[in-house]
Amino acid sequence: MYIPKHYEITDEDVIYDYIEKNSFAILFSQHNGEPYATHLPLQLNRDEKELYGHIARPNEQWKDAENQQVLAVFQGPHCYISPSWYETTRAVPTWNYVSIHVYGKMEIIEDEQVAFQLLSDLVDQYEAPNSSYKLNQVEPRYVEGMSRGIVAFKIKITKIDAKAKLSQNQSIQRQELIIQHLENSTQHNQKEIASLMKKNLQ
Repeated sequence: MYIPKHYEITDEDVIYDYIEKNSFAILFSQHNGEPYATHLPLQLNRDEKELYGHIARPNEQWKDAENQQVLAVFQGPHCYISPSWYETTRAVPTWNYVSIHVYGKMEIIEDEQVAFQLLSDLVDQYEAPNSSYKLNQVEPRYVEGMSRGIVAFKIKITKIDAKAKLSQNQSIQRQELIIQHLENSTQHNQKEIASLMKKNLQ
């Protein structure tokens, strides 16, 4: 990913926070000599520097992705920035966004108990704290049958490119004008970008 120096995120904890907050990723690999992508949730293990996930067994991406250098893309908040918000008309539109590219080696997880634990962890992560649903309370035969339809994997992280394009190349005055307009929006992405821009100015 092309990252001008003033847009680069170098703080590992900040990068991991973005990954966990925006965990629905796009996983890219080469399949039959062509780029191939699957949209899926990925879980991060900070201590082991690994990503975990599962893919539908009929999806053939897993068959040749093992031991490949794969790429997982995590997209954070993003929004259009209008030049009409600036103090001058000598400007062009742009887009502010946060994006994390994670590279690593993919390994298929054959151990059924480990695969089940990964599924259970995923359910626990996304179910509401007061939810009555627990994967370990579902009929074992049913879960067993469903589990046969997926392939669990892990990705050992080898490199991360992280970018937050938040108008850092603009004057403070112009950044404040952008923030003002974004804060008046009803759109979640715009408010998120405004909040991130504000942190940069603190």
